[in-house]
Amino acid sequence: MAVKLSKGDVKDRGLAPEGSLRIEWASREMPVLRHIRERFAKDEPLRGIRISCCLHVTSETANLALALKDGGAQVVLCASNPLSTQDDVAAALAFEYGIPTYAIKGEDSATYYKHIHAALDHKPHITLDDGADLVASLHKERTELIENIIGGTEETTTGVIRLRSLALERKLRYPIVAVNEAETKHLFDNRYGTGQSTIDGITRATNVLWAGKKVVICGYGWCGRGAAMRARGLGAQVIVTEVQPIKALEAVMEGYQVMTIGEASRIGDVFITVTGGVNAIDREHIGDMKDGAILANSGHFNAEINIPALEDMSVSKRQVRPFVEEYSMQDGRKLYLLGEGRLINLAAAEGHPASVMDMSFANQALSVEYLAKEGNNLSPQVYPVPREIDIEVGRLKLLSLGVSIDALTEEQQRYLSTWELGT
Repeated sequence: MAVKLSKGDVKDRGLAPEGSLRIEWASREMPVLRHIRERFAKDEPLRGIRISCCLHVTSETANLALALKDGGAQVVLCASNPLSTQDDVAAALAFEYGIPTYAIKGEDSATYYKHIHAALDHKPHITLDDGADLVASLHKERTELIENIIGGTEETTTGVIRLRSLALERKLRYPIVAVNEAETKHLFDNRYGTGQSTIDGITRATNVLWAGKKVVICGYGWCGRGAAMRARGLGAQVIVTEVQPIKALEAVMEGYQVMTIGEASRIGDVFITVTGGVNAIDREHIGDMKDGAILANSGHFNAEINIPALEDMSVSKRQVRPFVEEYSMQDGRKLYLLGEGRLINLAAAEGHPASVMDMSFANQALSVEYLAKEGNNLSPQVYPVPREIDIEVGRLKLLSLGVSIDALTEEQQRYLSTWELGT
């Protein structure tokens, strides 16, 4: 039974010590963010800034929240997905670290949005979002709060798509930095983080042997690249489905089979959606799947698999393992949906490894600092992470790994900056 608290709304206060240990363990693998946190604690560039965060409540996110707090900010946190919360971390943030946290793993939709509004009651100057539900709620229902907002950040592909749509309609009312678009985010977090954690989540949920399985990756963006790479590394026969010709061509050149989802649905053993869209696996594809097929999603929202169609086409369902629902179809086939179609890497596993989130959350922290300084000078648009921040995060990560690289000589710099030199 959830306990409602003045410090937030978490599952169990007694989980806080365990959560503190988890937060401490993650910190060991986040040297870049730790470096930023130490500077923030000294300089307090966020003093007096109220920040409302709608993010996956994990040990890595906790370290970001603590960095912002050490920077002088007043931070409130809520979950960005009903199944992504680590309850012990939420309890630790609320009771060990004094950050009001509204998150309970498995919360229903009403509670999820109640928590978002509780975070907005903080009357933020800056928002941090993962999927744009916080920003959408602000623009739909809490518009009276917008006049005090300096800016915000967005962590994931799906959220950036939503916010660009809002901006295109000229309805976005404050500037947003698209952290997802930083090279030190999508090249590493999306590819290596999502790739590893997606396979990890499916493995934990099912204990499936990947070797020899036909694994269908729906979508070949950075997340799809990572999932395909990891599945192939475990011996799977990887099939890619795509709607964009260049991405599909890249998958072909990488040695994957590329075909339509209509073709793939008849032969796949495991299906992983990472498109950022809706109904990548639709009614007709479900109808063609073979007995025993496993369906998992690693996109932000649970709309990539047509779950209402799956419910309608089945005659019964039951939970056969944690995070595994068995759907019995009218013709006797059984299909298995993982994690209610939500982010499987967070529903059934622990999300991305801390070492890769180190870069993503370093971008978040430095982008918040940038907004605190420059947000009032920016118009309501979606902006890239400033290039100097992206490069600095990469430099600090290399430094933490003990890796040195070369610098251009003056001669090399002159050569690259002139048009006059040639053959």
